[in-house]
Amino acid sequence: MHYVKVIDNIAKSITRDGVAELGEEYEKTDDLERADAILVRASDIHDLKFGPNLLVVARSGAGVNNIPLEKCAERGIVVFNAPGANSNAVKELVAGLILTNSRDTWDGMNWVIDHRNDPNVVKDAEKNKKAFVGQEVIGRTVGVIGLGAVGSKVANALVALGMDVYGYDPYLSVEHAWQLDRAVKRVDTLDDVCRGMQYLTVHVPSKEDTQHMISTHQLDLLAPDAMLLNYARADIIDEDAVGAALESGKLSKFICDFATPKTVKMPRTLITPHMGACTGEAEDNCAHMVIGEMKDYLENGTIRNSVNYPACDFGPVKEGCRIALLHKNIPGMIGQISSILGNTTVNIQHMTNEAQGAHAYTLLDTTTPLDQNTVKALGKIGGIYRIRIITPTKC
Repeated sequence: MHYVKVIDNIAKSITRDGVAELGEEYEKTDDLERADAILVRASDIHDLKFGPNLLVVARSGAGVNNIPLEKCAERGIVVFNAPGANSNAVKELVAGLILTNSRDTWDGMNWVIDHRNDPNVVKDAEKNKKAFVGQEVIGRTVGVIGLGAVGSKVANALVALGMDVYGYDPYLSVEHAWQLDRAVKRVDTLDDVCRGMQYLTVHVPSKEDTQHMISTHQLDLLAPDAMLLNYARADIIDEDAVGAALESGKLSKFICDFATPKTVKMPRTLITPHMGACTGEAEDNCAHMVIGEMKDYLENGTIRNSVNYPACDFGPVKEGCRIALLHKNIPGMIGQISSILGNTTVNIQHMTNEAQGAHAYTLLDTTTPLDQNTVKALGKIGGIYRIRIITPTKC
């Protein structure tokens, strides 16, 4: 039996907070000491005291800044997320905001609200509509920074609207490259995706090399009166530089998903309350994805879409025993593991070692189960965080 601690309302359509669909071998628990897995959405769990049985933290969404990744890795706890599961929701909102703000829709609507008690509102609306003349997006240039799960969809949607789309992503995957519309013009530098653009939208994760990547230099390269959109992470944008560009008139509008003490005071800025992925469909997609990842790891040791351990997939456990070792990525580890197993009668059918930064994952299939003395010997290897023994019938 696996015990799952559910934090937050993961998705309305998932019965019993996501546990029921996992099957009879899963049970919900409120006891962190007992939990094998945590399902979380938005709550910050940095200060939670994890129990000794915890194997998995599954984040129903893409961002993982609410999870102590290194702490989990060093305890052999695999953290999963749901990249791309909410990408359509973000794509639709970004495309819609580009259209509505190009037409000055919000100001026009606010004018009507301000004049709702005017008995001559019909005649006055006709007189004043010229104050809200906007522009069509067809044929206009837009730079899309980041062509991953979200950015690739945004780029394709803007192509469909008739825009002249330029994309920049130095880490573009083969999968997302195949998904890109051929009309998207890929450029090789950040400067090139900013130069002369009338619109700029960013879709990259927050990392050391992306924080404040849009600053004064990039904004100066944009076309006059450009529109900037940030539906990625708040710190991708240098807020002081954006504020100055809005004050000077370099930027016509700033549209973002992050209300901060600075953005809420910027002129010509429209802010949504971090709702880029807030649709029922996106919540369901994220929940189903991370539940599947969590279940596959607990039952088979498979790692897909982990943010602190490398991907590894041997498929279902069919016979004998599967040994999963989570450990430091240091020299000599495989030799030590092989040496211990070499002193037994165990026959290794498959073996792989994958690394991600400071941490690594070794997975082995054997024809027969390991005895406890061998398991203890493996556990004494320096740098081993956790050992899991998985059989076809029981994890």
